[in-house]
Amino acid sequence: MTDKIFVAGEWREGRGDLMVSRFPADGSINAELNAASLEDVEDAVQAADAAWRVPCWRGRQPHERAEVLYRVSDLIKARVDDLAALQTRDNGKPLAEARGLVASAAATARYFAAACETLEGELPTQRNSDFMTLSQYEPLGVIAAITPWNSPIASEMQKIAPALAGGNAVVLKPAEATPLLALKLAELFEEAGLPKGLLSVLPGRGSVIGEAIVRHPKVRKISFTGGTNTGRHLAHIAADKLIGTSLELGGKSPTIICEDADLEQAIKGVAYGIFSSAGQACIAGSRLFIQRRLYDEAIERLTAITRNLRVGHPETPGIHLGPLISERHRDSVAAYVERAREEGGNIRAGGRIPDSPELSNGSFYLPTLIDGLAHDSTVCQEEIFGPVLVALPYDDEDELVGLANDNAYGLAAGIWSRDYQRALRLASKLEAGTVWINTYKKFSISTPFGGYKDSGLGREKGRQGIHAYMQQKSLYLGLDATPMNWCD
Repeated sequence: MTDKIFVAGEWREGRGDLMVSRFPADGSINAELNAASLEDVEDAVQAADAAWRVPCWRGRQPHERAEVLYRVSDLIKARVDDLAALQTRDNGKPLAEARGLVASAAATARYFAAACETLEGELPTQRNSDFMTLSQYEPLGVIAAITPWNSPIASEMQKIAPALAGGNAVVLKPAEATPLLALKLAELFEEAGLPKGLLSVLPGRGSVIGEAIVRHPKVRKISFTGGTNTGRHLAHIAADKLIGTSLELGGKSPTIICEDADLEQAIKGVAYGIFSSAGQACIAGSRLFIQRRLYDEAIERLTAITRNLRVGHPETPGIHLGPLISERHRDSVAAYVERAREEGGNIRAGGRIPDSPELSNGSFYLPTLIDGLAHDSTVCQEEIFGPVLVALPYDDEDELVGLANDNAYGLAAGIWSRDYQRALRLASKLEAGTVWINTYKKFSISTPFGGYKDSGLGREKGRQGIHAYMQQKSLYLGLDATPMNWCD
């Protein structure tokens, strides 16, 4: 594992404070390295600003830029096991989940390579005898990309690939807890032939290094995935600089079991939607609404599944949940559960740290199911970012829609119903950027993703994902050979 950072195409020791990457399963040390410094930020941004302006990248034909992304995709696919093992060490995800995220990163690079090859301008229909118009897309320049710790390699590729495809340079600040995958990606882009200066990876504290990057006057866009409070702060910086932002923020996503749902499919889908990744996902389906006639049976079955989920070391085959990212975060999750108890909640399953001796050195928490709370209770309203599900009954659709939308967030939602007309009608009423029907946490890189309300601004993925890192220029072509007569 590297002890260097990647600054403008060069590997060097960071000039900041010592950082220690630890394995959440047992607290052992993965790597020690010096974080980036403010001087490293300046070097990276200045080099990025110079690199995107020269024609060796932005001036290449789109299919030539695409070749680099194709090579990166191939390199990732050839090293899936090694990269998955590194991600598991980095943030404690079970190996099976880590492999899925690595595969997702490879697919993202390949998709944006293909999209880059077919990138088009526009030829509006405005034409008369005097002139015609057309428009083209050009790169913005230096992109500040800031990524979270819960799905590093996938989140990072979703920002790097479209930004580079659009001809930009990227300065990436990975989460302080998970720097290793970002640095490994830098190795792969270097091996794939990306020109120097177009990518830097600067690990460090968000309040210091992230702040310095986004405030730099040569940064033209901020792309951030993380907490809503930080996103709001970054939006203020972007507003002051008059630059664009893409903000994928928090969530408190509702999942709904309608009275005509296939109950087995719904219960297993709900469990996957909240407990996979140990609930550490912005899209986690953490609020469950069950039609009252099904409530008792559904809760009984969901309780049984929750109690039988296997919590264990993330490198152990067959486990469902690994550790949370840190003891501090685990303690925050535990505090929310204690608050639920104080507010009268009924802990149906979990609600504690596991007592297995082999897990005692890690930051584990049992999957937890709670009911008996009012919808305005703390754990029903605030994002916990852990394996905690709150269940509530509902009687009719109007009541349901009111409850589901009664939250500051609007990132995702899930609906379980055999009646697709009902499900689509309900989906149209939910304030959420993504709605899954009879499935959950399934993604397509070709489908835009983003949130409503406090869950963010803008969209990632899809063909427009490249245009999000570009700006549009309109051109007018004069067709009249006679001089303008205004001066006559």
